Amino acid sequence: MARVCAITGRRPRSGYNVSHSNRHTKRRFDINLQKKRLPLAPGISMELKLTTRALKTLYRKGYLRTT
Repeated sequence: MARVCAITGRRPRSGYNVSHSNRHTKRRFDINLQKKRLPLAPGISMELKLTTRALKTLYRKGYLRTT
């Protein structure tokens, strides 16, 4: 499965490593994905890949509870 956030749709970005001599080589900026089991309804849950930014927003808005 692709490295994409299920809620925000964020994907890895590409850019350059820049050395001290100013040489540019391609690199990839990966996102911080975490697998999280989210409750959809009583007794029903689903495991999603979410970025930590999306998880933080879900906790702050009250959709998830800390245990």
